[in-house]
Amino acid sequence: MTATATGSTETPEIPAHRDPNVLRWLGAYTASMIGDSIYFMALAWAAARTGSASGTGLVLAAGSLPRALLMLGGGVLADRLGPRRVVIGSDAVRALLVLGLAATLVLTAPTVGVLVVVAVLFGAVDALFLPAVGALPPRISAPGQLARIQGLRALAARGSSIIGAPMGGVAVAVGGPSLAFAAAGVLFALSLPLLLGLRIGPLPEPVEHGEAPAAAGAAPTDTEQTPNAWHDLVDGLRYIRRHPLLGPLMLVIALSELGFVGPLNLGLILLSEQRGWGAAGMGWIVAGFATGAAGSALLLAVRGRVPRAGLVMCLMALVGASGIAALAQVPSVALAATTAAFVGLTAGLAGALCGALVQTSAGPAYLGRVTSVSTLFTYAIAPLSYPVTGAAVALWGTGPVFAVSAAVCAAGGAMGLTVTALRRAELPR
Repeated sequence: MTATATGSTETPEIPAHRDPNVLRWLGAYTASMIGDSIYFMALAWAAARTGSASGTGLVLAAGSLPRALLMLGGGVLADRLGPRRVVIGSDAVRALLVLGLAATLVLTAPTVGVLVVVAVLFGAVDALFLPAVGALPPRISAPGQLARIQGLRALAARGSSIIGAPMGGVAVAVGGPSLAFAAAGVLFALSLPLLLGLRIGPLPEPVEHGEAPAAAGAAPTDTEQTPNAWHDLVDGLRYIRRHPLLGPLMLVIALSELGFVGPLNLGLILLSEQRGWGAAGMGWIVAGFATGAAGSALLLAVRGRVPRAGLVMCLMALVGASGIAALAQVPSVALAATTAAFVGLTAGLAGALCGALVQTSAGPAYLGRVTSVSTLFTYAIAPLSYPVTGAAVALWGTGPVFAVSAAVCAAGGAMGLTVTALRRAELPR
């Protein structure tokens, strides 16, 4: 077994950006992410063509509930079956589901009912895919390469958004939603041979950051084996709560996402409207954020490791929070875009380091469940702040709301600094 798969020190590590195994995973992940962007673009246009504003909103929201409800179960499944099996099965189901919808729309006009069913099923499969794809990196490379992989993953996510949305728009313009759904389905299918070619190695022992729970990195023995999925889930949550590093990390993730998602998604739209910057101004601000986030991802992808990762992560969360508060005070689009780039750089670096620390600290038997909890905050719980953000801006304006959001983000970084195990956490060399 090579060092790439096992993390052995007997042979030199292959840098992640030169490792064919990592590049296969990255290619599959990128294809899936571009497919996601095209799918959501096609879904929005197909829903709009039903002619019902309320129906369009229902279609776009339909996938959120199963994604939130089933995300933790997806982590249990990834631990039970292995993350590669779950990712392959998820992408196969998504390909069949979306290609089937494309064929249906060739024969008949879209209806709200059909689109809601597809959105619900897609959200349910997403709940399995997201924890599993996040749990794969420790199985395909050495621990010392995980920060670099997080950087490559962030670059792929940013690039997929940039590529996928225009591709979806062109496909809808040329052939309607059916062509766009077909393109998304093909991309999901293209990821399958890459995933099947992955070499999966055994996980190394987790990095210790203080006194860990007993048998933290080992699977239960025959006498301790949990009898069903529910007990697996409870066991995973108990493991996170008792872990000296993972418990505080999850709190940092929760606070950071709750303070970040509302103002940076919905809040920026409302800010641009209030200032008269319009859609063009909003586009420049989003581009600034994406540039900063891509810069942090590139830094990790090239450098591969950041010393004192826990301390840097917490400090970046604190510094980035100041940028969120400043966004509502800047007087011009240019300054807003520059500030957004600063927020993207700091928040992107903090997020990537957090992901790498999660993957190196979690025990092998729990990695899927740990990943599902962190993913739940990012993809399911944080978006629930949209209605609150909108109502708060209507009552008090963007300045106070952005300030409160910044305070929530800063609380996550400050809380992390108070935890010795997190403040002193290091990534493997």
